[in-house]
Amino acid sequence: MLYSIIIPVYNRPEEIQELLFSLTRQTCKQFEVLVIEDGSDITCKDVVHSFSDDMDIRYYYKENSGQGFSRNFGFDRANGDYFIVFDSDCIVPEHYLEAVNLYLANNPVDCWGGPDRAHSTFSVLQKAINFSMSSFLTTGGIRGRAKRIGDYHPRSFNMGISKEVYKKTGGYRITRMGEDLEFSIRIIRSGFKVALIEEAYVYHKRRTNFIQFFHQLHFFGRARVNVSRFFPDELKAVHLLPSLFTVVFLFSLISSFAGFTLFQVLLSFYVLYAAVLFLTSLFQEKNLNVAILSVPASFIQLFAYGIGLITEYWNEKAVRIRKNQSV
Repeated sequence: MLYSIIIPVYNRPEEIQELLFSLTRQTCKQFEVLVIEDGSDITCKDVVHSFSDDMDIRYYYKENSGQGFSRNFGFDRANGDYFIVFDSDCIVPEHYLEAVNLYLANNPVDCWGGPDRAHSTFSVLQKAINFSMSSFLTTGGIRGRAKRIGDYHPRSFNMGISKEVYKKTGGYRITRMGEDLEFSIRIIRSGFKVALIEEAYVYHKRRTNFIQFFHQLHFFGRARVNVSRFFPDELKAVHLLPSLFTVVFLFSLISSFAGFTLFQVLLSFYVLYAAVLFLTSLFQEKNLNVAILSVPASFIQLFAYGIGLITEYWNEKAVRIRKNQSV
């Protein structure tokens, strides 16, 4: 069984060097790698070529079109039975392909995803951000756990599909802002079997400061609304919780200064929630600094996602109103 690993990259030669090095350590060697340079100003061509003696690897440069269409570009040129997509800021543990092989041998599926974890070499802030993105106390746990609300939708930082899936679906229909979620929903609705392979995890570096993290999660919130333009029923009440969390917090904070007791009680809930986040992170990470930073990371995750969803939702409403008025 041959796997084709497709990696779109944009101005990140240092990141992809770590990813490619981790692929050279795979215990399963039946794979090829296709690196798709998506119109970068700072290319990774030399980095990719430096690995040509270590594995079957090909480099392509194309005009910028976004990660979704860049993955399609790779799919069109892949030779494998299965196509695997990774983000360039991932590090893949050496057992990844072996874990996928074992799972597929016993549980044949057409599409899979895997969780993400923090590597021991990650910074304290990266570990705190990883906690916020994977903890059951935030929205993060929905993406990478066997026990979750609703269908499991693989995400493109760590996702595999059969060649048949690509032939039938045509790959990514949009290139940014929820392109992986839209693709996963369409795969499921096309009748393909999808699974979470828990041992097929990756180490996901994500953003390296809170400002970048806020912008990323704000974009994720907007993406959820964008996907609902294709699948209106996929915007559910559970997706509104971060927005509710944000609105109630801001209202309680402002009202507390005015002396309203009810909202002071509500504000104390957020204090309790912060304490639970801290203690859970401390127990899980065994690091005081990570636990401290996990609190603002989790709040930023919820606030940014909630604000992004509200912003894009009202933008969508405004567009509809303008269209109705012009008719």
